[in-house]
Amino acid sequence: MAVKTAAKSANVNARMQQDIKKQAEDILAELGIPRSVAMDMYYRQIIMHHGIPFKVTVPWDVPVRDEMSKAEFDQMMATGLKQAKEDDSFDADEVFDELEKM
Repeated sequence: MAVKTAAKSANVNARMQQDIKKQAEDILAELGIPRSVAMDMYYRQIIMHHGIPFKVTVPWDVPVRDEMSKAEFDQMMATGLKQAKEDDSFDADEVFDELEKM
């Protein structure tokens, strides 16, 4: 018995940060899952869950310097420097205003 599948004719375009895309696609490559299949899986999960298929929250575990290794701290600082150089940041006053609302 042959299974009949619908032709794939819809496109999804999304813009994202290059490093996020690369990291995700490297993992997908390790798993042997093409990007289009991963997106199809994600959309199907949205349909099955009638929403995002995972909990969307802000973690409360804020990194504490005393609990970080030198390598972890250096990586966090390098990421912050890169974001600052790329102007990928938020105004400090706005951030503190948002935190005070919590």
